[in-house]
Amino acid sequence: MAISRKRIFRPSAPLPTTIYVRQGYNRILAEEFEALKAKRADLVRDKVEAHSQGDLRENFGFKAAKEAIRAVDRKMMALDRFVARNTFIEVDPATWLTKPTDTLQLGHVTTIEKEDVTSRRKHRFTFLVTTHGESAADEQSGIECLPHHSPLATALLGQPVHTRIRANLPAGSADLTILSIRNPTQAELDRLLREIKPPEIDDDEE
Repeated sequence: MAISRKRIFRPSAPLPTTIYVRQGYNRILAEEFEALKAKRADLVRDKVEAHSQGDLRENFGFKAAKEAIRAVDRKMMALDRFVARNTFIEVDPATWLTKPTDTLQLGHVTTIEKEDVTSRRKHRFTFLVTTHGESAADEQSGIECLPHHSPLATALLGQPVHTRIRANLPAGSADLTILSIRNPTQAELDRLLREIKPPEIDDDEE
């Protein structure tokens, strides 16, 4: 069987990953899939109705419904792959308020110094190491969300304060130093953890 050029040069699928999520995330995933199924059923009805209206060459309603069904199918396939490739462990952010701070873990607030290896420019950031999908920033405290499986978090998790390591990040190599580790306050969590939403994932066809 011939192998398409698209398949030869497509990057290999990512390995299965354990992803930490907030309580209720698995329910949101299931509800999103059901919503897509319902949307697809409505579009199929629209397609059938448009098909009954005559010449398909001039039937823009039929063509629109057909393309919309394809788009929904791609999203359903992408969501299905996302669920199949990962293990989701729900956690309660309330436990982050009092966990030990001897090493950097999920739920900690940490201040990091990042020094670019090439330019030697230094920047400081304060992050809340969060569950999957969090991206908020708190203007009041200056804290940003850093998902636990991001390259930066992966390089530093499990390390104690004052650790200095070199990491290969998407923007280039950098020397990273953990300046502090602490627990968040409830007010900080309230400002940083937003409503859980369905994942934004690549819907490219296989």
